[in-house]
Parts: sequence; structure tokens; C-alpha cells
Amino acid sequence: MTALLALATSLLWGLADFGGGLLTRRCPALTVVVVSQGIAAAVLGAIVVATGGWSEGGPRLWFALAAGLVGPVALLSFYKALALGPMGVVSPLATLSVAVPIGVGIFLGERPGPVQVAGIAVAVTGVVLAGGPQLRGAPVQRRAILLTLVSAAGFGTVFALITEASTDVTGLFLALFVQRLTSVLAGGAGLYVSARRGTAALPGTGFAWATLPALAFVGLADVAANGTYAVAAQHGPVTVAAVLASLYPVVTALSARGLLGERLRAVQAAGAGLALVGTVLLATG
Repeated sequence: MTALLALATSLLWGLADFGGGLLTRRCPALTVVVVSQGIAAAVLGAIVVATGGWSEGGPRLWFALAAGLVGPVALLSFYKALALGPMGVVSPLATLSVAVPIGVGIFLGERPGPVQVAGIAVAVTGVVLAGGPQLRGAPVQRRAILLTLVSAAGFGTVFALITEASTDVTGLFLALFVQRLTSVLAGGAGLYVSARRGTAALPGTGFAWATLPALAFVGLADVAANGTYAVAAQHGPVTVAAVLASLYPVVTALSARGLLGERLRAVQAAGAGLALVGTVLLATG
């Protein structure tokens, strides 16, 4: 159960990142974040009303609120790091986010078995290689590294916070709604300040309404991934759930290969293979 849900998380996050990356070629990154998360918040709000989830409010929602504040910062830091590049350095470094939930799990008393420890090592190595690390000839700005580390810490913190935000499915819908609403308000405030400073919130041709379905997909896939990860971490070892969920760069790379015709380098193909081996070790350990 935990392994399947965590793998579903990596699939959803990988597709959401791929879609978000394509959309940022047409619109500013912050606009993509605000609009996609706004659509997700509207859908979640309707689900909460339909299920009577308002009654599930309590102290745990502070975790969802915190996740909603951290999430946009992490996402924007990641996008800016990708813009500074090189992506072959930024993408693998971002997988360090897995260290936060693993650390939390170990702190709370989880002790992975030998097979699972091996699976964690193999899977993380595979994910890093799947990002196509550039080991030489790639000038890296210190700011790009700093932004990548900030995004990794932020993503890992969201992993840990959303797990603590609810104890049942109905409460999870409310927690995800609070998280998304907070993200939209924080991102909207940032977008307003940015626009006041003269930065365009929309491309020169205006908002492309044809991109709305894609924005909706990105937002809903991202929120669904948060939900499947929360359930996976609540019903199994956090260390296993976190590592399997971190396989999303493999999904993004394969999506680029299949839909955009991008060729995988040998190191990326090897990384994808190692990630699959690590997945098997984790699932059977």
C-alpha cells in the first residue's frame, strides 16, 4: 500500500513538474504557480463543502498552513535555479529534499532494515543520475546552488508537514485546501508586489486561455500527489514513502523523452534503471 501510493506520488509530481516547466515558457513562473494552485484550491473547497470537512478543523491545520507558506518559496526557488542553470546540476541537487522526511522518520524511531537501506541508497543514486548530472565543463553560479538547496529544504519540509496535517481522509481534504489557499494568498501577494515593481505578471500577448486546462492539470496533479504522499507516509515507513516519492525526476525525464523527443543521455538511462532497482528493494524489504 505505502509503496504503491508513494509511486503514484512520484508519477503525479513528475507529470506536474513537466507540465509546469512547459507552461513557464509561456507565462511567468509565479503566475503559473498562483493560477494552477488557485484552480486546485477551488476544487478542494468544493470537495470540503460536499464532504462536510469543515468539522475536521483543529490544531493540525497549522501544519497545513505552514506547508502552504513554504511550498511557493520552494517552488519559485527551484524555477529560478533552473533558469540560472545548468539543469544537469540543479535537478540532481534538488533531490536532497528527501533527506528531511527521512531524517524526521529516523528521529521518530523508524529503523529501516538492511534491504531497505540498500534500496534507499540505490534509488537516491538513480534519481541523481537520472537528472543527468554535469560533472565537468558546467559553470555553476553560487546563487543557483543556494536557490537549489533552499528549494530542496522547502520541498522536504512540505513532505514532513503535510504528513502531520491530518489523520483521516476527510481531514486530509481540508488540510490540502488550507495548504493550497495559503499558497495562493502568499503567491498572489508576491505577484502583486512584483507587478508593482514593474515585472510583467502576464506574457506580452496577455493570458492565453487555451493554457487553462494545462494549468488545471498541473495544480490538480500536484495536490493529488500531496494527498497520496500523506496517506502513504501515514500508513507505512516515512523513509520508504519519501524515497519512492522522490523518483519524480525520472518521470519528468521520461515525459520529456516521450512527448518532446528529448534524448536521454547514457547516465540518465542508467539512473532510471537504478531507480527501478531501488524501488524493488524498498517494496520487497
